[in-house]
Amino acid sequence: MMQAIPRRLISTAFMLTAFTVLATYAALLALGPDWARYLPASCTTTHCFCEFPRPGALVVQPAATWSSFAYVLVGWLMIGSAGSRGAGGTASAMPPLAMRTLGVTAIVVGVGSALMHATLTLWGQFLDVVGMYLIGSFELVWALARWRRIRERRAILLYGALCAVLVAALLAMPEIRRWLFAVLLLVAIVVELVFARPLRPGVRVRLFLAGLLTMAVAFAIWVLDQNGVVCAPHSLLQGHALWHLLGALSLWLLFAYYRSERAAPGT
Repeated sequence: MMQAIPRRLISTAFMLTAFTVLATYAALLALGPDWARYLPASCTTTHCFCEFPRPGALVVQPAATWSSFAYVLVGWLMIGSAGSRGAGGTASAMPPLAMRTLGVTAIVVGVGSALMHATLTLWGQFLDVVGMYLIGSFELVWALARWRRIRERRAILLYGALCAVLVAALLAMPEIRRWLFAVLLLVAIVVELVFARPLRPGVRVRLFLAGLLTMAVAFAIWVLDQNGVVCAPHSLLQGHALWHLLGALSLWLLFAYYRSERAAPGT
């Protein structure tokens, strides 16, 4: 079972998330609401998901925007959990620095997604996709680090290098952004399950599988929303918002999976 989250940590994470929301809103006030003066996101040539864009509004897609902060909440929870002991009071093999790195990455994902849906601009889309690449890169590098026994400092350098390459690819070929993310995620999953998992003592694989199942359900909802199969454009109940909420839950399950690995005796 997953370890219970201390109430104090939950309260702190909610307060920090609220602060992040206010900071993001302040940035939107400074930059908008005339989003038409910026280059539009590429999805505007077709449609940017089911939710109807509100012309002239500071927040163009409110449901998709505010639901993005679920990632921010999860990120602050991860950062607050760094250094604490795992389930049953056992020491986790995941170093505090790695926990904080994944937490910061989750926050970047949430803020980037919020800016994308609030503005529907090309720069918002860029930040949104960069966040996705950061998550995929972390999963792949953390799996490689366990499989190939890469030390933490070198793993961080590898993570930075991979992120730089992916961002360069995004700038050079933005049209392949979704396919590139899908390939990155698939490779990360295979490396984790086939090569890294057997080397993680005590790891709770069911948490990883639960995260995959949650993401699969989220992706199915994403497809239904994107293709207008289940769509109410003017409603605040949006499939893409649910995609964000389930995506954040999936990321938390992944974090719990990493933390469940027991540290070697004497570490």
